Amino acid sequence: MDAKQLVSQYKDDLIKDLMGLLSIDSVKSDAVKDAPVGEGPKQALEYMINLGAQEGLPTKVVDNLAGHIEFGQGEKLFGVLGHVDVVPPGKGWTSEPFEPVLANNEITARGVQDDKGPTMAAYYALKILHNEGYKFNQRVRLIVGTDEESDWQCTEAYFKSEEMPDAGFSPDAAFPVIHGEKGITSFNIVQTNLDDEYVDSDIELKAFISGERYNMVPESAEAKLKVLTQMSSIIQAYEGFIRKTGNTGKYEIDGGFLKLELSGKSAHGSTPEEGVNAGTELLKFLVEIELDTNGRQFVNFAEKYIIGNLSGEQFDMAHHHEEMGNVSVNTGMINYTEVDGGIFGVNLRYPAGLDFDQGIENLEETIKETGFTIEDISDQKPHYVDKNDPLVLKLLESYQKHTGDDSEAFTIGGGTYARTLERGVAFGAMFSDTIDTMHQKDERMNIDELLLATAIYLEALYNTCVAKP
Repeated sequence: MDAKQLVSQYKDDLIKDLMGLLSIDSVKSDAVKDAPVGEGPKQALEYMINLGAQEGLPTKVVDNLAGHIEFGQGEKLFGVLGHVDVVPPGKGWTSEPFEPVLANNEITARGVQDDKGPTMAAYYALKILHNEGYKFNQRVRLIVGTDEESDWQCTEAYFKSEEMPDAGFSPDAAFPVIHGEKGITSFNIVQTNLDDEYVDSDIELKAFISGERYNMVPESAEAKLKVLTQMSSIIQAYEGFIRKTGNTGKYEIDGGFLKLELSGKSAHGSTPEEGVNAGTELLKFLVEIELDTNGRQFVNFAEKYIIGNLSGEQFDMAHHHEEMGNVSVNTGMINYTEVDGGIFGVNLRYPAGLDFDQGIENLEETIKETGFTIEDISDQKPHYVDKNDPLVLKLLESYQKHTGDDSEAFTIGGGTYARTLERGVAFGAMFSDTIDTMHQKDERMNIDELLLATAIYLEALYNTCVAKP
């Protein structure tokens, strides 16, 4: 079988179908009737499932949250798990994020790398095997979810009623093979001990907002201050802060109110060190000025526990694992109002060996004297498959055949659907030299890389799921 040659025959259809999927704004939104995570994700799910239905393949949708397209027959079940929901596009795009642009051998659109492009590549690998008459030695399901970027309601609902695959992969990360993923948690640190008495400062923090998702480094932040005296001094201090730190910021005066804005750099929450957290950067300035009692409590807590806390030291949860690396911390959402106080939305990822339950219990005990508490804790435990497992070795072999790269399987801080399977790994679709634009403005994917990933998936599925003569 010449995988690359077969994929080239389907190139135009692959790109056409992908462009259609990318045109759907599938950011999670409020639940409405028959759309638990919003109309956009539901529409994207239906788009994918309909592709299979048009080929005459068995399909199923579960609770309008997930669905599958099934290939082949047999007792055993192999799963390929992708998602069609996307993170909010953010600001600063050079084109409309849901009007895909094909130029310079690249497609630019929100979700093209994460995860619509790879999901479509995996679908086409299965479709090609089916259309070319290859016989599967087991059932293979392309399982499509709609809530991967948030709460994973999709896989929870799907596997309540549907069969768990014996093994599988998720095309939602990087090549060659990812055999381990850190534990992923999110929680809110909430300011609860507000002082209702008269403020004791000429500068009142009225509001602060930064970030939209736990798993994104915030790229912008705003603070609204009521300045009773010395407005010019505060502005001069802010201008000096911007010059000193090299950040991009601006301000606006409206009566006695001063609005401060600061820009950072977005990145995936699993690699907070690759971004610039606009929220924590703006908090650094607020720490320097004399705020009212509640505002001061908010920023003082941030200074001690949030600002600069990328590896868990300030939570007393720093930990290192030889294969899985270090704890990472991303404070993806920061909000404050003078009425409700402040909330820090934290995304913490940890390797095997850290007792997260004990760590979060200790942290809650530590911070209770500061007027803050911890709420809304979610926790997905670390996932690990031995790198000598036959599944890992077969996928590696397929990758190496088409790239000549002999890199070994590795682990990541990100989370993919692979962790829903006992024998699940992440497999592509980024290469070692791919420019990672996931969760960033102008997200894009090279056409040659899209086709190569499709060929690798085709080869891998042929090796694992096709009956040999």
